[in-house]
Order: sequence, then structure tokens, then C-alpha cells
Amino acid sequence: MPNNRFSDLFAEADAAFNGQYRKELNQLMGLSKEEIDAVTPCTEDLRVYAVLTRVVEEASRDNLSQAELVQNIRELGDTAVKIARKVPKFALLL
Repeated sequence: MPNNRFSDLFAEADAAFNGQYRKELNQLMGLSKEEIDAVTPCTEDLRVYAVLTRVVEEASRDNLSQAELVQNIRELGDTAVKIARKVPKFALLL
């Protein structure tokens, strides 16, 4: 694929989806709005979900340790922790 203004974005996405947390990232991104609403029905929570997916994406791309990722998720607050627990591996870690 020739380089264009989106090349860096594609490279970042590839790194995230091929990284250490690719399975968890796919599971997290596969949650439906209903699944998120079941955990916490506030519209603000979709914003938290978006930030959470970005945090996991960056952790996967940068190969962060589990401890670092768990700390980052906890720093996002209770809502992020509740949503993250919908992913089996994160449920065990949180």
C-alpha cells in the first residue's frame, strides 16, 4: 500500500490489533451498547467506553505489562472497571 496521510494510522491500528492484548481488545470492541448499558446505563459511559478501548489499544500496541494496563484502567474510574470486567481476562485481573 503506498504511503498517504493515513499510513501512520493504519500502522498504529495494525500494531494494536496484533499486539499483546489483541484478543481482549477485540472482545472489548465487540461489546454491544446493550451490554455496556447493562453495566452502567448513563450516556456518559459510552464516552468512558471509547476512552477505555483507546487505553487497551495503546497498551496492546506498546506491549504494556498487565500491571500497567490494570493501573491505567483503574485510573479511568469505576465505570471503566465495570465495563472492562465484561472481558474475561480483565475480569480476572480487576
